[in-house]
Amino acid sequence: MKDIILKAENISKQYRLGTVGTGTLSHDLNRWWHKIRGKEDPYLKIGETNDRSTKGNSDYVWALQDINFEVQRGEVLGIIGKNGAGKSTLLKILSKVTAPTTGSIKSKGRIASLLEVGTGFNGELTGRENVYLNGAILGMTKKEITQKLDEIIAFSGCERYIDTPVKRYSSGMTVRLAFAVAAFLEPEILVIDEVLAVGDAEFQKKAIGKMQDISKGEGRTVLFVSHNMAAVKSLCTRGIVMLHGRVVFEGGIDEVVDLYLNSNQAIDETQLQNVGFFDFSKNPNKKYKEGGILSVEIFCEGKRTNSLLTGKNVEFHFAFSNPVKYKEPVLGIVIKDDEDLPILGLNNRNTGDSLKHKESEGIIKLCFPVFRLIKSKNYKVDIYYGDEENNVDIIFEAFHFNVLKDLDTRKPIQERLNYFYDSEINFK
Repeated sequence: MKDIILKAENISKQYRLGTVGTGTLSHDLNRWWHKIRGKEDPYLKIGETNDRSTKGNSDYVWALQDINFEVQRGEVLGIIGKNGAGKSTLLKILSKVTAPTTGSIKSKGRIASLLEVGTGFNGELTGRENVYLNGAILGMTKKEITQKLDEIIAFSGCERYIDTPVKRYSSGMTVRLAFAVAAFLEPEILVIDEVLAVGDAEFQKKAIGKMQDISKGEGRTVLFVSHNMAAVKSLCTRGIVMLHGRVVFEGGIDEVVDLYLNSNQAIDETQLQNVGFFDFSKNPNKKYKEGGILSVEIFCEGKRTNSLLTGKNVEFHFAFSNPVKYKEPVLGIVIKDDEDLPILGLNNRNTGDSLKHKESEGIIKLCFPVFRLIKSKNYKVDIYYGDEENNVDIIFEAFHFNVLKDLDTRKPIQERLNYFYDSEINFK
């Protein structure tokens, strides 16, 4: 059973541009009139996507739209995306700093947040007083806070200034103390925005180490937003990519970061929607422009992707259109490594599978119940399709994929060799 500690369901957030609050007096009255009649908020039907680089026509903008995800206990979730993608707004809703326009957040336990420098701190109070204030907000008793106080002060490195008002702290000192409070007062969920960048290299290293201890050693949950991909990759186990207020991709952290970096920080929504899908209709290497193999979709553990994991269930779904009637259609592929060396060649005949697809169009599935290839950045695939009596459709370097997880190299060499050669492959 999954131990879900945090769940976001259909979260959306709408703002009105150019004004303080959500709308004008006339709009608020209109909302109230619809509400007492049991009708939907009329302004939920308007508004534009949150694209800060373009000028819109509406006064309303959707900072977030239809956000859905789950976080398990002990998981570290990385949230990445361009500036203005909606990351900070999402964290503010998760931290209950602001309320969603629609949707709900379900959580188990206390949530501590560090959203910007000085979050929850009163500048007139001393560092020590702010520790007690934040602890009380988190529901800690004075006795519990006192027991943790020495650890908090030591970790922050602000012992000399702990009885000085926080308004006299530098931004680096403030974030040191704020992080120490959030981490050591034992919340079940720790939410951290891009504030660690304010600290120096030594503190960032300490903070990441502490977050790893929190998640792995203490089984607590961390939500981490950062533009530092090295930190995200070293800390997080899973990630989501946000664009224009939407979650456009979710997966393992290696896959998410590779996708983000390979797009040169300028992620295109269409590109993300097409992850794991390759259309050959305009491929210059395709022998036949009409018919043959039209496209392929790649699935790993049931999710469409072009970043695969060794040892998992992988399927390639080939869409075909037969220009002529094939008697015994054959589909074959050759997989080459990043140096163009063929490492695997197979077709449905040498796997013992007879393709029943003699109709004019359909899908052929190539299934690997346990995928055997080792970690590599860029595998390329050639495709052959046809029969002995008809010309074969050939597409050189039709598509590519990555393998992100390697075999356990600690196993004996013979066991690793058996892993490759004792393989089940079938065509459907």
